[in-house]
Amino acid sequence: MKLPCEIAVKSVVPAIRALLAEELIKAHEMKQSDAANLLGITQTAISKYIHHVRGRTLSMEGESKVTQNIEETAIALVNRALSPRDLPLRICSTCKLIRKQGLMCKLCKRANPTLNVEECNLCITSSCNPSEHTH
Repeated sequence: MKLPCEIAVKSVVPAIRALLAEELIKAHEMKQSDAANLLGITQTAISKYIHHVRGRTLSMEGESKVTQNIEETAIALVNRALSPRDLPLRICSTCKLIRKQGLMCKLCKRANPTLNVEECNLCITSSCNPSEHTH
């Protein structure tokens, strides 16, 4: 059985990066290279996120809490109020928000076909604390 964090690393984290890349480029009119520098990834990765080649396994359209979180993170990055060292913690917090809202359940079901997602509450009750992770 795959753990939710294993699934999140392959699907949720790229989706978060894709949303951040789009927010930085569209709302803040940044160049791909500048957005890449802020996110600590390559310009090629940004291009793949923008052109929907990567980071689209999980749709978060219409999820206002996630959208607000992404917007706040982008603003903090642009204003240099969020350091490169703190960005991973913010991404972990966003991932936790996504998991707690049950937005990852379909991905877990796909990875673990015998999982009864209606009875699973692992992500909702998880005590994962992003500040305990080392990056």
